[in-house]
Order: sequence, then structure tokens, then C-alpha cells
Amino acid sequence: MVRILIVDDEPDAVELLQEFLAGKNYEVTTAANGEEALRKVKTERPHMILLDVRMPGMNGLEVLRQVRQIDQEVGVIIVTAVNEEETGREALKLGAFDYIVKPLNLEYLERSLWTKITTMLL
Repeated sequence: MVRILIVDDEPDAVELLQEFLAGKNYEVTTAANGEEALRKVKTERPHMILLDVRMPGMNGLEVLRQVRQIDQEVGVIIVTAVNEEETGREALKLGAFDYIVKPLNLEYLERSLWTKITTMLL
């Protein structure tokens, strides 16, 4: 089963994603901040990470930098309320697979996840 880690400090966003992805038969875990996310990347080894950019403490780009030191293969999709080209470019340069702006188009998110997962399995 594909394991997905949702990293977001907004409980409503986490709940929406968790319910949607669990309904699609993904194994879902969550983290409310960057430090918790990095612990879970080490212990739970998710296949995919949905990562918010704006969080208290460590921001999503810093989390992404550190995730890449732990696991080069994990797929990361940035999910953010802020549509900033510079942030998007930086995220992709750091190895994010996609950059999706909230409010989420769940159909697009699912296609992006599926595309990354299928390329990982090949």
C-alpha cells in the first residue's frame, strides 16, 4: 500500500486531504510541523509527502531540503495557499515533483500523485 505523509499546520486542510486519500485506499499519516514531519520520514518511510510551505517554525522549503538528505526517492508535492513563482521554482529545484495552490483541485492532486507513484514503481 502506498504511504502518504501530509504535512500541514491547518487542521481543516489535513482533515480534507486525509479523508480524500484514505477514501482512495492510501495509507495516510500526518504531521503538524516540520520537525514532526522529519521524524516521520525517518521512521515511517512514506512514498509521497504533501507538504505545506507556510508553517510555524521550519517552513516547507527547509523541510524539503532536509527530507532530501534523508531520502532522495520520496515524492514530494508542495501544497500551499501562496501562489509565488519564486517559491514554486525553488521547490522544484529542491526536488519537489509538483507545486499545487490551495484551494485544492482534488482531481488534479490525485492525477499528480498517481503520475509520481507510477513512475516510482517502474
